[in-house]
Amino acid sequence: MKDLTEQDFLSGRANLHIHSTFSDGKADFNDILENAKKQGYKKIAITDHNTIEGHKHYKDDILITGAEFDCWFGYVFIHLLAYDIDVNHPALEPYLAKTKAETEGDLIRLFSKRNVPELIKAIHDAGGIAVLAHPACYWALNLEKLVKDLMKHGLDGIEVYYPYPRFRKIVKFHSSKDVKKIAEKYPQLIKTGGTDFHGAAFS
Repeated sequence: MKDLTEQDFLSGRANLHIHSTFSDGKADFNDILENAKKQGYKKIAITDHNTIEGHKHYKDDILITGAEFDCWFGYVFIHLLAYDIDVNHPALEPYLAKTKAETEGDLIRLFSKRNVPELIKAIHDAGGIAVLAHPACYWALNLEKLVKDLMKHGLDGIEVYYPYPRFRKIVKFHSSKDVKKIAEKYPQLIKTGGTDFHGAAFS
């Protein structure tokens, strides 16, 4: 991931936020991977909700292991992206979905009881990094404070290059510019990006 640049995200050569049928996406995991290779992607990450099952079956040089975890941090419901994780590490097991419904049902996922500091530690124990997904969507009165509080618990990065697709075009409490300003203010944060793809044919 360290070799990815802003231009890779802006030009579409890297997409680190993709969902497959292992969670609530419509495209097959392997089909996404094969299409990405055919289209010349530099790196992709398939980040299914609360599951790493796909990564136990498929590996490739362009594929970064990942997952997107639903959790509450205080009064704010957030999504944490985990990247470069060892998918067989036992530290992740308590945070993984036990049923398919926990990977795809929006209402079911709202009842998550994942402890964010402990989850971030588990991601680190599994060799990965923890990144705050689509920050502009969170109903946080002070987005910068939310990010700073998460950094105290080991947050590694922030998703800066994100198109706010689907319902997120409407459910957005902060601007993309706000997110970029925060990312620039704290250069220790890794800047990532992706399209939050859920469709049937990855492109």
